[in-house]
Amino acid sequence: MRALYDLPAPAKLNLFLHITGRRADGYHLLQSVFMLIDWCDTLHVDLREDGGLSREDLGPPLPADDLVLRAARALQNATGTRQGAHIGILKRLPAQAGMGGGSSDAATCLLALNRLWQLHLPLAELERLGLALGADVPFFLRGSNAWVEGIGEQITPLTLPFARFAVLKPEAGLDTSLIFSADDLHRATKPAIVSVFAAQDGKRIFRFGHNDLQPVAQRLCPQVSQALQWLDAQGLSARMTGSGSAVFAQLPNDLPQGSVHNLSRDFPEGWQYRLCSNLAHHPLQGWAA
Repeated sequence: MRALYDLPAPAKLNLFLHITGRRADGYHLLQSVFMLIDWCDTLHVDLREDGGLSREDLGPPLPADDLVLRAARALQNATGTRQGAHIGILKRLPAQAGMGGGSSDAATCLLALNRLWQLHLPLAELERLGLALGADVPFFLRGSNAWVEGIGEQITPLTLPFARFAVLKPEAGLDTSLIFSADDLHRATKPAIVSVFAAQDGKRIFRFGHNDLQPVAQRLCPQVSQALQWLDAQGLSARMTGSGSAVFAQLPNDLPQGSVHNLSRDFPEGWQYRLCSNLAHHPLQGWAA
């Protein structure tokens, strides 16, 4: 095995995001449902026998030392392997969107190198490495839609009905740390119960709860409000995903495929818009035992 090509790194949407408290160390306690969607980055990984690690940007340029390279180094250091890799990344997912793009890239990188280098690390060990890189990485490694609690480390797999979504990312992004440090962030939402969420019907399950970060995000980034208003004007019920500036809304099952997509020409320059479907599971689920 010398190379692995066309490896997907899908985005996620937070169907809701509740802040239920705060630990003594400052970490926020949350509840959320993470849902995989078919908007993906793509990675290509070639074996390097000299032990070196290199990256090639096949789309927009990435920071010099991104999560992918950090994930590869972490795997090298944990296993002592003398193998290396050249990693090509076709970046499609927007940054600072709240869609987990960097974490998803890191998870796909760990799964790919674990196979390419024939390390045979179990999923639990990859998750340990992934959690040190970012709180969302273990979710992408497990590869199932999930109910997420704690600081993001408590992951319960969920089955969600198929649905389509309009996702709109303004040009401006959001710094997660600014939102979580805001004095006006609501941090005392009453904890929800996973069984109550799972009992919702196919329409209400995607409208459950709210995003506690959204009011702060709208204050910090007016473009979030503009994006929400645009989707609401189409008769859709929109909310923000995660801690970024992207917003989304479920599309009615009987909505013609092009009826919302054709309006994308009205967006300001630099905005990104996509019609997405949710995924039943990550395309690489099962790559680690």
